[in-house]
Amino acid sequence: MPMSPLQHNSSAAVASDSGHGLSSEEFSHEERAVLLRLAHDSIASALQHREISLDPSTPHLAEPRGVFTSLYLPRNRPGEDRSGDLPGKNPPEDDPHREDQRKEELRGCVGYILPACSVFRAVAETARAAAFADNRFPPVTEEEAPHLEIELSILSPAKPIRPEEIAVGRHGLLISWCGRRGLLLPQVPVERAWDCKTFLEQTCRKAGLPPDAWQKGATIEAFTAEVFGEKSGQWPVVGSGQ
Repeated sequence: MPMSPLQHNSSAAVASDSGHGLSSEEFSHEERAVLLRLAHDSIASALQHREISLDPSTPHLAEPRGVFTSLYLPRNRPGEDRSGDLPGKNPPEDDPHREDQRKEELRGCVGYILPACSVFRAVAETARAAAFADNRFPPVTEEEAPHLEIELSILSPAKPIRPEEIAVGRHGLLISWCGRRGLLLPQVPVERAWDCKTFLEQTCRKAGLPPDAWQKGATIEAFTAEVFGEKSGQWPVVGSGQ
């Protein structure tokens, strides 16, 4: 499967958590199942050196969308030896994915901010990139692949927004300034119990900007996301959105 250039990796950091019940169900249960299977198959096919079809199975899945794919590994898997964890496997201390007591550990997260291709292709490409091209982590191995739990965040187009219009739990944020860009998904401030000001500051930090850049001319855009996946043994799980 040919891979198009990534529109996001470490240059526009992303964090994700699900399970808040703020769902927008544009995609049916069947479509969600198709996309989750596609994500797994995209990773498996890379390990097996085989091609997969990128032809969308429905007209709806042919529509362009921005997508983020997050990969998780359950902690304390049967037969797992954690004594030799590889360097870089754990998120940085300030990564909002990080939570010492969570049941899963982040194993990769990559996405396309802009709707540059069909949602079907975007899921396939970002899943493979999260597994093998997230430079915070070593590549996913054949042993790990069957245990991956996948979470998909399908984004609406980002639009300019004023700070007073931001709704925590509904909006994700994209902040840009001086060639830097940071993005946080809608579920992050809910999981972290952030107010709107903190959400803005943390998105600036993700861009490598001063926390008050949103007050000093940075461009603020908002989007919503439909989030679903396999975390915590539930399949599919609906996260946040509109």
